[in-house]
Amino acid sequence: MNFSRAFAVPETSPVVSAALLLLRVTAGVAFMQHGWSKIQHPFTWMGPDAFAPAPMLALAAVSEFGGGLAWILGLLFPLASVGIFCTMITATWFLAVKLGDPFVPQSLASAYELPAIYACLAFLMIATGPGRWSLDRMLFGRR
Repeated sequence: MNFSRAFAVPETSPVVSAALLLLRVTAGVAFMQHGWSKIQHPFTWMGPDAFAPAPMLALAAVSEFGGGLAWILGLLFPLASVGIFCTMITATWFLAVKLGDPFVPQSLASAYELPAIYACLAFLMIATGPGRWSLDRMLFGRR
């Protein structure tokens, strides 16, 4: 597969591109904030009782922090979106199945609604691409 073709951006209207830009920047900042503490200690951020091995924890930390930055810039967007999607599906599974948390809590208890929504957002980003105002469009062109 041609690297440039894999990151070429599908054509979108200016209105759709503006909506994608707003969504990319807002969600990207949120992911960078979620990932900041994890990227500081990428192999140990879940503590000694982590359900995943250290290399997987590091991948999650990079997916959140680096994926958020990639969304903001619109750079290597499909790769970042797949990383975020996989991380959020895993977080949803962990909270829902392993911990048995509710989808929407009655109190301030833990819930899996946010990672589930983020997984849906990442799937949307995989399906649509970053829009015309992205570094991928500048570097790799459009499809």
